[in-house]
Amino acid sequence: MNWMAVRSIYLFEMARFFRTIAQSFLAPVISTSLYFVVFGAAIGSRIDEVEGVGYGAFIVPGLIMLTVITQSISNASFGIYFPKFIGTFFELLSAPISFLEIVMGYVGAAATKALIIGFIILLTAFFFVDFSIAHPLAMVAFLLLTTISFALFGFILGIWAGNFEQLQIVPLLIVTPLVFLGGSFYSISMLPPFWQTVSMFNPVVYLISGFRWAFYDKADVPIVTSLLAIGLFTAICLGVIWWIFRTGWRIRQ
Repeated sequence: MNWMAVRSIYLFEMARFFRTIAQSFLAPVISTSLYFVVFGAAIGSRIDEVEGVGYGAFIVPGLIMLTVITQSISNASFGIYFPKFIGTFFELLSAPISFLEIVMGYVGAAATKALIIGFIILLTAFFFVDFSIAHPLAMVAFLLLTTISFALFGFILGIWAGNFEQLQIVPLLIVTPLVFLGGSFYSISMLPPFWQTVSMFNPVVYLISGFRWAFYDKADVPIVTSLLAIGLFTAICLGVIWWIFRTGWRIRQ
């Protein structure tokens, strides 16, 4: 394993993140504050509790997941697409490093960025509502698994995209709706039976459910099922990335 190559890619990507530190930090804080004003104050005033948890506190895990998932995808997809767009990625392919080292560098940086933003949102939430974390280690573990798995997905998206418009199609038209419909701002148990069944086909439900369990010891699906869902999604992404580098799909000209 060429750890020097992994470190170089990782630090280069992180440097790009810190060059836009104001945007990187202020944007999630402002958007999270708006969510709390709209959902926590406006809607929360009409909903006292959800499963024994105050509504403002109940949406905290969903808000964190919403931002972490989208940030993981966007950071990883742009991180790999831009060097492919300007041609420097092909120089990387000709270097004596493996696809695993390339993936570790880009995905590790994207996951780190999303993880930092996730903790910023968590700290911001403390200024708006009172909440507790029943299982801190499980919370960090779920957050870490989510950032890595969706950074892998973003890496695939960045390889697939042929232009900047395509880079935004999947996050805007597929991922964001899935997150909103995955129980970010409500419990699946509040839905009619038919829609509860339909929601079980949404993979994001398992992520948010497991993450909310880490906060309040309450989950819409069993924790083991959530972990299996994250593991399966991660394995599929790794398999697709291996196939991409094995065949050269979209990365060789």
